[in-house]
Amino acid sequence: MAGTDSVAISSKRHGATDERIARTGWLTRLLRRPEAGAASGLIATIVIFALLPGAGALYSLQGSMTFLTLSAELGIIATAAALLIIAGEFDLSVGSMIGFAGIVIGLTVRYLDFPLWGGILSAFATAVVVGYFNGLIVVRTRLPSFIVTLASLFILRGLSIAVTRAVTGRTQIPYILDEIPDPGTAKLFNGEVFTGFFHWMGEMGWIATRSDGTPLVGGVPMSIVWWIGVTAVASYILTQTRFGNWIYASGGDADVARNVGVPVSRVKIILFIGTACAATLLATIQVTEAGSADTLRGLLKEFEAIIAAVIGGVLLTGGYGTVIGAMFGALIFGLVQMGIFFTGIDTDWFKVFLGIVILVAVLVNNYIRAKALGERTAR
Repeated sequence: MAGTDSVAISSKRHGATDERIARTGWLTRLLRRPEAGAASGLIATIVIFALLPGAGALYSLQGSMTFLTLSAELGIIATAAALLIIAGEFDLSVGSMIGFAGIVIGLTVRYLDFPLWGGILSAFATAVVVGYFNGLIVVRTRLPSFIVTLASLFILRGLSIAVTRAVTGRTQIPYILDEIPDPGTAKLFNGEVFTGFFHWMGEMGWIATRSDGTPLVGGVPMSIVWWIGVTAVASYILTQTRFGNWIYASGGDADVARNVGVPVSRVKIILFIGTACAATLLATIQVTEAGSADTLRGLLKEFEAIIAAVIGGVLLTGGYGTVIGAMFGALIFGLVQMGIFFTGIDTDWFKVFLGIVILVAVLVNNYIRAKALGERTAR
């Protein structure tokens, strides 16, 4: 008892505090979030474009819906890419999978007389096979996923061009939606929601309308709905389930994760299937929007997905990040792309500006994370 009392007295005298139970401020906790830098970058981007000419058109309902649609199409694949990167792997075949999935839909519907839903299911089945083999090769051979999926990038793109040209004599498949027996399937991917509400706002004079009284923006595109749904499901899985813990563990230290019973190989294979299926979802949206398939669709989308994830605070080394950050990254990407157009900036400078945004975002994310952690470890 005497020894215990003396320790307690000594602790009080020297003001000793166990740092494990020390309180941290709300700002520090906020800055420790992986998406903190991306959220700050998004706010800064919104403010910058708000100060430039053309901001009124950019932030109008029509302009906002345009950049949100661009962000949604990128965000769908960026979400899946973020999960895979957090698990410590990359998938460079995502862009080629978009083009290949579209070709599968086009060939099955136009040349095999599948209903549209059958063509879409065929494309998703193909995506599962492609993702499974990408993941299986990576976990079995221990080759870098960068190399394995780079090979898949060329294989899928080559197959898209060769098969399409052999069957149709061209590299596009037009008129996919003509006389399809199930137009409702197309609306599931290319329709709009809340159309009645938007028409009501148009009648009230709250939003811009055409000469016939119909609103310029008829509703929220399904691509945005799909993006929100995919992001919400992925965020729940990552933060609220055991599988989400497995994803972080697999990317943090795969060997340690295996030693404590995490099925690392299974996790990574499932995530490779996930990126292929996300690419197929985007391909389906594009096919139903354009009514055609093109072998060159999805070109460089794999890098845009990685860019969005990195801007969103996902570490390329794995084990750190959130899909909410990837969502912010996609929003920044879409806003910059349309902001340059609406503000009259020469679009030839888009990639230069985007490269600067990437570099600044990474530097800001690293600084904020180091600052937040430094406040804790500097004691």
